[in-house]
Amino acid sequence: MKANTLRHGMNLWPPFLFAGIRIRRISDDFRAVDVELRERFYNRNYVGCHFGGSLFAMTDPFWMLMVMRNLDRSYTVWDRSATIDFLKPGRGTVSARFRLSDEALDEIRGHTADEGDTYLRSFPVDIVNSDGDPIARVTKTLNIRRKPDTRNRIGG
Repeated sequence: MKANTLRHGMNLWPPFLFAGIRIRRISDDFRAVDVELRERFYNRNYVGCHFGGSLFAMTDPFWMLMVMRNLDRSYTVWDRSATIDFLKPGRGTVSARFRLSDEALDEIRGHTADEGDTYLRSFPVDIVNSDGDPIARVTKTLNIRRKPDTRNRIGG
């Protein structure tokens, strides 16, 4: 699926659509994603700032999708865990920018090249307000490994 088609489809996906989450950009090579969340009456919490669940949701699938699309089909990639640190109240439009580097992909390939060990790789992303100040930091840990029939076997 092309990046722009995926972006349009995900923007209509009910968990994003009804939370006010909008994917602004997915690069053609799936190495960059820009997401925003506009403050609305339905995504504010009791004290009038962004609901933490919406902030977390705006970051949820992207690291896994980006890594999956940049490795070949010989890999299995799953979300393993996630944490969110709330740094300050989020108000107005907030955004997150995901960037997947060559170095991260080389590291993954290096740690999964031999016997198919599971590699746990963490990816952080900051959610920032319109002034560029971080309001939350989300860290996703992915479980990455080679599929059994594609692993290099030592000695045969």
